[in-house]
Amino acid sequence: MTNIASKVNPVFWLHLILTMTSLVGPFLFSWYLMLIAYSIVLLQFFFFGRCLMNEGHNLDDDGDDTFYAYLLEKLGFNFDRKKVRGFVRSWLYAVLAGICILWQLVLGYPPLLFFK
Repeated sequence: MTNIASKVNPVFWLHLILTMTSLVGPFLFSWYLMLIAYSIVLLQFFFFGRCLMNEGHNLDDDGDDTFYAYLLEKLGFNFDRKKVRGFVRSWLYAVLAGICILWQLVLGYPPLLFFK
């Protein structure tokens, strides 16, 4: 497995912040804001077939390299990149949307930050 190269620049940091926010967003922001955000990400994958932010920090998106694979490998985890890419681009944001709806609408917990 070759090492994924990514340029650490302002786009990288923005991508990292947005990625981390997407993971904790169901607990921080209102469900309808998170569903809009997750939908935008999924539509990006559907229409463009890639993450548009990857180009901004020199991450080649032609193969199975993804920002998630890059982060996991930097943390010392090695996964099949193709499976990571498939999960991120098909299931991850749907699962996060489900968690958001479950947490806020079914269990009744309000978001911790904005738009209760």
